[in-house]
Amino acid sequence: MKLTGNTIFITGGGSGIGRGLAEALHRLGNKVIISGRRRAQLDAVVAANPGIEAVQLDIADPRSIAAVARQLVAEHPGLNVLINNAGIMLADDAAGAVDDKTLVSEIETNLMGPIRLSAALVEHLKRQQQATIVYNSSVLAFVPLAPFAVYSATKAALHSYALSQRFQLRNTSVKVQEIAPPYVSTDLIGAPDDPRAMPLDRFIEGTIAALGGDAEEVLVEEARALRNNPGPNEHAFVNQFNSGWAA
Repeated sequence: MKLTGNTIFITGGGSGIGRGLAEALHRLGNKVIISGRRRAQLDAVVAANPGIEAVQLDIADPRSIAAVARQLVAEHPGLNVLINNAGIMLADDAAGAVDDKTLVSEIETNLMGPIRLSAALVEHLKRQQQATIVYNSSVLAFVPLAPFAVYSATKAALHSYALSQRFQLRNTSVKVQEIAPPYVSTDLIGAPDDPRAMPLDRFIEGTIAALGGDAEEVLVEEARALRNNPGPNEHAFVNQFNSGWAA
């Protein structure tokens, strides 16, 4: 995607990666609108970054998605970039009973929400001269982290959907890009100071640079080893990865 002169809508823009992307793209000269469930977080971003706008959105609620999509098209007819960033990461135990509330919440937020929002805006995006849909998946789409089995599965499904959508939109003005972050220092799993995590500012810097190169997959160097999951050796690789995490 081009890095300036866009009108960009970012879900989950009140904190973490979403806020980092919003602020970086705002500084580059884009019109940025963020969304999230928590009004206080959105207001804090807007106050710190004059010019950014915010709209409250429950990405798990199809009625909220439909209403916000209508509002965006009416108020920002030049909207040409959608960044599906909102997500939640909840621990589970695939060796036992999975809490149904956890299961449904993650699937609705991480998978159904981005699909619904993209579907609600795709016809508008097709009318733009240049448009981009961005999905924020995870390296866990390729190498699942066993204590977060449902989260990893939703990201794998989102990656698959992006592949299909990219093909279906191949003859339109809409490009599809996928960001696959490594472990980044945010509040996603409540451990922002974990020394194993990539610093957020360094992740945002690398991701913005890669977004501007029109790569179908947007990867910082720290993500490549996990993205390059070794095919037939996948099972041994995943076992080794999870054993190292547990240690």
